[in-house]
Amino acid sequence: MLKALDFSLSLLGLIATFPILVIILLLGFFDTGSPVFIQERVGRNKKSFKLIKFRTMSIETKSVASHLASSSSITKFGAILRKTKIDELPQLINVLKGEMSLVGPRPNLFNQNELTCERDKLGVYNVRPGITGLSQVNTIDMSTPKLLAETDKKMIDTLTVKDYFKYILMTVTGSGSGDRVKTDK
Repeated sequence: MLKALDFSLSLLGLIATFPILVIILLLGFFDTGSPVFIQERVGRNKKSFKLIKFRTMSIETKSVASHLASSSSITKFGAILRKTKIDELPQLINVLKGEMSLVGPRPNLFNQNELTCERDKLGVYNVRPGITGLSQVNTIDMSTPKLLAETDKKMIDTLTVKDYFKYILMTVTGSGSGDRVKTDK
């Protein structure tokens, strides 16, 4: 049932936000010259997929987890996209393709070994990763791998349709802070 909800809601979301997506795409060209960011991530059963987002950091930024990236690498336009979570909208394409769910554990990078190990122990990779979930609305990010994996597992084990919509609504209305970056001193 959730897979059908994912497909329907992501298709509706892409249709409804299409004008916004086009505007962000155009503004992104002026910001970085390359408005779309595609990065290999760990998906269900630890299979690789290409996550699609709007670029929020300069092109020269190394491909690391957000909490390891410097805040100075975030562009002014990127900061707005992150704050409003608009940078996540292109992931609706990943949901349509069946690579992600709207609600599930955030997909990590393959080089995040500690998180991969913690999630492996708990069977977190048995489900499709998501755009949002319990960890995200509670501002638990990849800088705390054990806590993140435990929270992901709790969400997986207790997820209801009501929770599914609750996490989406909480995300859209601003709960959680998204992926944090380290503060430059």
